[in-house]
Amino acid sequence: MFDDIKFIKSASTVNGLPERKLPEIILCGRSNVGKSSFINSFFRRKEIAKISSSPGKTRLLNYYLVDDKFYIVDLPGFGYAKVSKKERDEWQQLINDYLQQSGNIVRAFHFIDSRHEPTKLDMLLHTFLEDLEIPCNYILTKVDKLKQSEIVNAKRYIKNAFGNVKIGTDVILYSSVKGTGRKEVLSVLNEIFM
Repeated sequence: MFDDIKFIKSASTVNGLPERKLPEIILCGRSNVGKSSFINSFFRRKEIAKISSSPGKTRLLNYYLVDDKFYIVDLPGFGYAKVSKKERDEWQQLINDYLQQSGNIVRAFHFIDSRHEPTKLDMLLHTFLEDLEIPCNYILTKVDKLKQSEIVNAKRYIKNAFGNVKIGTDVILYSSVKGTGRKEVLSVLNEIFM
């Protein structure tokens, strides 16, 4: 289950979305937060999603088909400064249009780097998803880089930022390197699709 994944297409506008309508899980968050690494590690495929050491590489809506049942949609990362304002505005417009028009989104995975407190942009994304009534799980990435005391702090930052969230269900500590959190993500997907 959840082990057959295929890249379907990239879309630069909402007119370019796949014709076949299926439930969609969206991956969203800041640039360089680890969404591509998550796709590769979770589905145990080394290069299904392209990884770059320089942020801002995901500039389109990238569609992956899982088990011929649902799409994973990797959204462009936000907050990357080294592109033009015009390009950032275009990404933002694409994301806004997609979130408001898709109609097939069943869950958002909001990725946050566990080494940092949620930013103002993370808070805006949280509010936007809430306003659109899109259920959300928070994936705290790169937890393998933290000491135990820093993990405690990361959990506290999330609770302070997003209120009444449960660690382990609403908030998942994830490491693409060690596989930490994979079982919890599987549990979320099982709950949605089983």
